[in-house]
Amino acid sequence: MQTRDSRLLTPDSPYDAILLVSFGGPEGRDEVLPFLENVLRGRNVPRERMLAVAEHYHLFGGVSPINEANRKLIAALKSELDANGPALPVYWGNRNWHPLLTDTLREMAKHGVKRALAFVTAGYSSYSSCRQYLENIASAREAAGADAPRVDKLRVFYNHPRFIQANVANVKEALRRIPQNRRASARLVFTAHSIPLSMAQNCYYEAQLKETSHLVAKAVEHSNWQLAFQSRSGPPNQPWLGPDILELLRTMHAAGTRDVVLAPIGFVSEHMEVVYDLDVQAKELCEELGLNQVRAQTADAHHAFVQMIRELILERLNGGGIDDTPGQDCAVSCCLPGT
Repeated sequence: MQTRDSRLLTPDSPYDAILLVSFGGPEGRDEVLPFLENVLRGRNVPRERMLAVAEHYHLFGGVSPINEANRKLIAALKSELDANGPALPVYWGNRNWHPLLTDTLREMAKHGVKRALAFVTAGYSSYSSCRQYLENIASAREAAGADAPRVDKLRVFYNHPRFIQANVANVKEALRRIPQNRRASARLVFTAHSIPLSMAQNCYYEAQLKETSHLVAKAVEHSNWQLAFQSRSGPPNQPWLGPDILELLRTMHAAGTRDVVLAPIGFVSEHMEVVYDLDVQAKELCEELGLNQVRAQTADAHHAFVQMIRELILERLNGGGIDDTPGQDCAVSCCLPGT
């Protein structure tokens, strides 16, 4: 692929900034409930459920790991762009907590930014991981005022070779922590955030997750793998994607599995859902069952992942990377919220 690889943009470049868009999270106990109220605004979620989720954050001092993960990713991306171009400043705005998208867009406008490329920290296509971010950006631009920059979203990247490379490195490292004589028989379980079936039927989320899992498993030469889901939050009578990771762990133990590697392939960085659902709940269950569990890291600021972001930027600057399906230009019927 030929790219404009110089450190300086050409005068006719359509973009003058990069905007990293993420979910956001609290950074102290006093921020937990206001943050969750933002997340759940407009959704019919009982307060008791919100308070229960708040306790997950309180286990970690009210601090979500996602913000520090994003700071490290932004620092690494700035270094990558400084070293190899294109010379674009990097901004950061969140959906649910500070720095909020609207505030960031106002700051960008003050700095004279007219048009930006958005990298969303979600690699797959669904309402909550794709279309909702487009809606968030549109709402933030409206709230920021007439001078708010135009923002174009970079495409989804679930099968990008650099994303696969970062996850392959992390899964290999996790597999090395399994005793060598049991490594081949260990179960490799990829996990992702579950979504309602009514939402899954309107997007390519599950198919993309399966493709990513297949590519990583093939690269690490481990055929004994499966995709499972975590972090279900809907009412019991609403069907969601499964199998649930905790149910699967019980089933695997009953079938004689001794070792399991959990790889949260559906997340690009350390979310609260990862550290609570896997490092607390799944770990406690495995200890109770006597199942040896190792957890692979997310892509985070792995150098290959940072390189991927730069390549996506260059791809767009060269006129590519606009999806016919979810991504920059979602089809009208794609990634709907479901019922």
